[in-house]
Amino acid sequence: MTITAASRPKLWRVARIGFDRVRQRPVLLYPEGAMFLNETGKAILELCDGNRTVAEIVRELGDRYHADVEHDVTEYLARLADRSLVTDLTN
Repeated sequence: MTITAASRPKLWRVARIGFDRVRQRPVLLYPEGAMFLNETGKAILELCDGNRTVAEIVRELGDRYHADVEHDVTEYLARLADRSLVTDLTN
């Protein structure tokens, strides 16, 4: 799946963001495993509700972090999409 500025990403229906109390870190939980998240990854995934476009997510996070985050957000979502952890609701 190709992630574009018009994509409307959403977490896979059985994936969820949790918190690992031992490591004090956010984690993406899914049936086949878990992936530790940094705060930026968590912020990206929290905005993946299927309503916002990637362009809107980039704009919101760019404003929040006062940085150009387009490449990072798009690349991150593309990697998760390759693992079927994020789907594109525009398709």
